[in-house]
Amino acid sequence: MAAQAGDGRRRARRSGTEGTLALRGAATRLGLKPGELELGVRLGVVRTVAGPEGRRRVPVAEVEHLRSAGGFPDALRERVRCVAATEGAALMGIGPARFTRLARAGCFSPVAFYVNRYRALVWLYPVAELRKFAEREPALLTGSTPRNLRKLLDAGEDWRARNWRSRRVAQLAREAENAWERAAVAAAVLGTDQLAEVVDDPYERAHLRRLRASLLPAKGEPPSSRPLVEPLLTADDPDEILWHRISLALCLDEARAEHPAPRPGEAGPPRPRCSPEPAPGTGREDPGAEPATGTGVRPGRIRSSGSERPTGRTDRPGPAGKPGSRGLRRRLHRSRSG
Repeated sequence: MAAQAGDGRRRARRSGTEGTLALRGAATRLGLKPGELELGVRLGVVRTVAGPEGRRRVPVAEVEHLRSAGGFPDALRERVRCVAATEGAALMGIGPARFTRLARAGCFSPVAFYVNRYRALVWLYPVAELRKFAEREPALLTGSTPRNLRKLLDAGEDWRARNWRSRRVAQLAREAENAWERAAVAAAVLGTDQLAEVVDDPYERAHLRRLRASLLPAKGEPPSSRPLVEPLLTADDPDEILWHRISLALCLDEARAEHPAPRPGEAGPPRPRCSPEPAPGTGREDPGAEPATGTGVRPGRIRSSGSERPTGRTDRPGPAGKPGSRGLRRRLHRSRSG
């Protein structure tokens, strides 16, 4: 037995997995389903580290820290719990229609989605954030919708997709191991034309494509869901596009200072690491799903308190939320209008 344990430790050291657990193993230790663990990672409740072969892993110390917290495992399960519109509305004591209007107006942000058997897009929202919103904004749960929100909704605005992209991009940026990977995260939500305007060098564009991070989990939606899912993956609001262009330009400055993009015949950094776990909520069914209007109208500005900076380091000098100088903004504006 001791010899087998020693062999296991030596194999772990050689593979670089010593002191960490695979996601499924960590989920078992934490009393969570794999999809619940994935939601915990997205919400920042469960910390992961890069592992071999592009897979994220959970440090054993992180697992023990979570297990030692008060109320385990029920308290942890509640922290990662996410619900669709019908259950979220019931939790907040409002009707599903009002819940959907508040979500479309960006009052709270979805963390994940899935396509149900009725081919409807179902957004999932963190229960903890819904409760905080209900406590903070009780006036929005009753009576008439405020005029400013009503004007946005009447104009067809829907901020769910943009807020989901913001969360996902922020998570991938935190997991990136170098400036080129952070730049690839910002590039992942830009269309081909937008990317070419910001990145003139074809070798740099090719390098960013090789490092391109997927906003979807490794086991994504089936091909039949692509018409609903693909529009969610690309920024389509002018303000959002400009924000990611500025983020990409800043990340590129940092990446070029580290090392240039490899030319043909040169070895580049490894590909980005993606979670092998299934998408949260995949296969669940919800006949009362929200209308999938987020796929057909422009997402709006990020308003939810749960949203984070789209990409880049948070320790970069300068005020938080100011990703670039005026000169950079003018340059990017000119490239868009030209």
